[in-house]
Amino acid sequence: MTGLKRLGVVLTDRGSKYAVSGALVSSRDEVAAVLQDLKSDKSYAKATHNTWAAILPTGALKADDGESGAGMVILRMLERAELSGHIVIVTRWYGGKKLGGDRFRRVQDATRAYLDELELGL
Repeated sequence: MTGLKRLGVVLTDRGSKYAVSGALVSSRDEVAAVLQDLKSDKSYAKATHNTWAAILPTGALKADDGESGAGMVILRMLERAELSGHIVIVTRWYGGKKLGGDRFRRVQDATRAYLDELELGL
């Protein structure tokens, strides 16, 4: 049990659906456990992208999972909110239409929804 909090689908854009999840983490092993927990749900395992970022005592970690640059968007928002010891995962199910630069805005929107849930929205 990882304490994973799933907000589910928080927005859609041109058919793509975005969900956001997160959990408290303090090590790379805990990050891996949270990601494994998330992907134990078949719909998340089959998602097009599960991008994430976390700020740990040992430094920042991020992964784009094929959505180039999305991990950095999440990481910058975590840094701005001064939220360490937490992983935020933005999941995208591709809807058939390319979003171009708007995909970064959707990652920001999903991350903001999570931060707002924690009452850290900026």
